[in-house]
Amino acid sequence: MKHFLTIAVLFISLSMFGQKKIVWFDIGLKAQYGAAGLYNAAIADNDSKYDYKIGSGFSYGGKLGINFGYNGLSIDVMKSKASQSFDLTPVTIDWESLDIYALFRHAKNLGYFEIGPKMSMINKVSNTRGNEKIEFAESLYNKQVFSGVVGFGANIMGNDGRFSGILGLRFEYALTDLDSEDGKKVGAPILDPSIYANGNKASNLAFAGVVFELNWGIGYFGKAQCGARSKFIMF
Repeated sequence: MKHFLTIAVLFISLSMFGQKKIVWFDIGLKAQYGAAGLYNAAIADNDSKYDYKIGSGFSYGGKLGINFGYNGLSIDVMKSKASQSFDLTPVTIDWESLDIYALFRHAKNLGYFEIGPKMSMINKVSNTRGNEKIEFAESLYNKQVFSGVVGFGANIMGNDGRFSGILGLRFEYALTDLDSEDGKKVGAPILDPSIYANGNKASNLAFAGVVFELNWGIGYFGKAQCGARSKFIMF
């Protein structure tokens, strides 16, 4: 699983570069906001003690697009912060990460569809119970979490390849556990060991929300005239 992101990038890149088509590049700024959460079946089973609330999360960063015709690879790098709260026993879990996406994107007729993996490099996890906030030691959580991502949307401004504004929806769900084995021993992420009386369960991060991006076309590789060598041409 740790090599999943690298393999996906290489596979998509090699398959695209094997095609004799013009390749063009774009860069962009991105931001997303929406519902975020952390699902753990062991906590959900204790619904008389912990009652899930809808959390929130936001991210911001940039992207590099490598495009062939209607298909391409979008590499996003975003800084993220999100939280999950519970009602009956007031607890809030916060986490921060640097997220790297490698998404296959199909864009046509001013709309797009994207799918692929995300690697989150977790740099902070904390638990707030009442007025007490505990920042987790690094040994209590996994520093890398891998997720599956799917999204879709449409251009809302610009359509000439040089500049565009895109609004869409993105859905993410973690395929690996936020909590480490040491974390499970102290009842992470809720810091209540009693929740694992019937066995450990994974804490899966999730996100569903709106994503907005501003894109600028950089240029493309192509032939300026018949029989000429391919060269990079600025937009």
